[in-house]
Amino acid sequence: MTHLISESCIAPCIDHAEPVEFDKTSERVTVPPYLQKIYWWAYVHPNAVKVFEREWLVNLILFGNYSPLRDAALAELGDSLSGRTLQVACAYGDLTPRLRERIADDGQLHVIDVLPIQLQNLRRKLPADTRVSLYQRDSAALGFRNESYDRVLVFFLLHEQPESVRRKTLAEACRVVKPGGKVVIVDYHGPDDWNPVRHPLRALLRRLEPYADDLWKNPLESYLPQDITFSGIRKETYFGGLYQKVVLTV
Repeated sequence: MTHLISESCIAPCIDHAEPVEFDKTSERVTVPPYLQKIYWWAYVHPNAVKVFEREWLVNLILFGNYSPLRDAALAELGDSLSGRTLQVACAYGDLTPRLRERIADDGQLHVIDVLPIQLQNLRRKLPADTRVSLYQRDSAALGFRNESYDRVLVFFLLHEQPESVRRKTLAEACRVVKPGGKVVIVDYHGPDDWNPVRHPLRALLRRLEPYADDLWKNPLESYLPQDITFSGIRKETYFGGLYQKVVLTV
């Protein structure tokens, strides 16, 4: 992803008429060392955005499943989204532009990411829209109020995080959603034994994305906060078990 972040890389606040608004109230966010060390090639380095912001490449990396998984996540959220929607972390591809199209006239979409370069990349993909705001925040410490969102989307983020960070991210997503609201998660899952990509992909992920193996070995539900009683937990798997969609109702 991009070069190591310095203070000068963090963007200043942008006028509210723009589709990106950086938070003015909290302290500057520190980019996690593991992200700089392991994922510099995919998200941090400036050339990463130039390489990976290609629809066909994102689809290739997911073995042709980007569009089905994107659509499954969006369908779970609904067609016309009033209230407040939170997307935790930017994503390559057209997930967020399509999500924006579902925001009702009286709705709001907030997207957070810890990397300024990813927020700026997303800004370029979105038309000016006062309903949309982007914030530089850490998924493990969102800083938003309890029960302040109607729904939360976490799309292919958890496999990139160490277990301790993953647990905090899930706890934060559940904390900020209102009672009766949804947390929709799409990510890797342990594939079926017969899946032909199982062994070569696992070897590749262990080299490039070492934390992804956790989601192959353990159910995603095992990382959920223990102090929350969910009114519903629903899981579907895709592409021979390689991917999962988990829907939490708080």
